[in-house]
Amino acid sequence: MKLTSAEWHVMNALWQDWPATAREIEARLPEEVAWAYTTTRSVLARLEEKGAIKEYKRSNVSFYEPILTRRKARMAALQSVVGEAFEGAFGPLVHFLVEEEALSEGERQKLTDALEGREEEGADNDSDVE
Repeated sequence: MKLTSAEWHVMNALWQDWPATAREIEARLPEEVAWAYTTTRSVLARLEEKGAIKEYKRSNVSFYEPILTRRKARMAALQSVVGEAFEGAFGPLVHFLVEEEALSEGERQKLTDALEGREEEGADNDSDVE
């Protein structure tokens, strides 16, 4: 499920603590997001239509809960970027991240460690199959 920038803001606010009312979600939005309350409600309605959240009422108050997990949302966003910017291949993305000067040495090392850990897991899995 692909999220718009506005939907990411709302989902990030909702993932912080739920269930939550629209007012509670609005209060958690970053300061630079200066929407009217009605805009927050519109984004919530769109997310519900997409199946990313569910709404239920207690008395006359609407509460929202995420259905879409942060992990699944991130994976969909990553797959979209990889598909569009890296022709569907993760290898060029990893190479780009390693070579990108915006990454600190510590971030590069974490990425390298993570990749080496996956290779070791793969080697273990290969030996189990044989």
